Amino acid sequence: MLRTRVITALVLLALLLPTLWIANHWPFVLLTLVLLSAAAWEWARLNGVPGAAALACAALLAAAGIALAWSARPAAEHAAVWRMAAAAWVVGGAWALRGGPQAWPALPRALRIALGLLLLGVGWWALAQARIVGVNYLLSVLCIVWMADIAAYFGGRAFGRHRLAPSISPGKSWEGVASGLLGVLVLAVFWLWLDGRMAADSASVFSLLNQRFGVLPMLLGVLALAGISVVGDLFESLIKRAVGAKDSSALLPGHGGVLDRIDALLPVLPCALALTTW
Repeated sequence: MLRTRVITALVLLALLLPTLWIANHWPFVLLTLVLLSAAAWEWARLNGVPGAAALACAALLAAAGIALAWSARPAAEHAAVWRMAAAAWVVGGAWALRGGPQAWPALPRALRIALGLLLLGVGWWALAQARIVGVNYLLSVLCIVWMADIAAYFGGRAFGRHRLAPSISPGKSWEGVASGLLGVLVLAVFWLWLDGRMAADSASVFSLLNQRFGVLPMLLGVLALAGISVVGDLFESLIKRAVGAKDSSALLPGHGGVLDRIDALLPVLPCALALTTW
């Protein structure tokens, strides 16, 4: 399993990393749109949409993404979209987690499908816009999620005693969340130090927040981004538990599905843009 997981990760990196350094943003836009369209197919299947209809959901997201990318405008011109998305994740995420797995199937299926496509579409558009802002900016946002996840995993294994959401994800603990937040603070300090000593194509999310608001608000903002990544992770876990699925699919050998890999990114990307375009 570990070998398969590593091979899959290396193949994905081999495909994705070169597109980050190409001046033209279209290769990155199209590759990530393919991945998010696959996630739309997974979302549809998780919510009881079979066969061709699930593929149609993926095609709909792909078509909408190409139309958006064709009329691309700077991220700052979409500031209202990022703020609405951030508010929706905070309020809607709290509502969903409060209701638990039993409340999700009670929603009309059409509403669940539309909601998922909207969240995936906005998440992908934020990803594409972050790439246009700059590679350093995009990587700094992605690393917030990765650091929060890695630090939470090891902190939870070492110190986890109090369950975070036992009805949704029994393996997560409050101690793990605290470890993830601490790891993100360390990352922020390190990246700020790095920004001051290395030339980059853009400012990182840490530098942008520090320049606009100061050190303490920057750290609070980073903690908020790490916190909303947990909401994204728990939200997808809630969906899978509601339908009795272990993974969103088997598209990525050793990893499960695309949704399993991007769940925490979906809220963080628009929230990061909401903060940096404030």
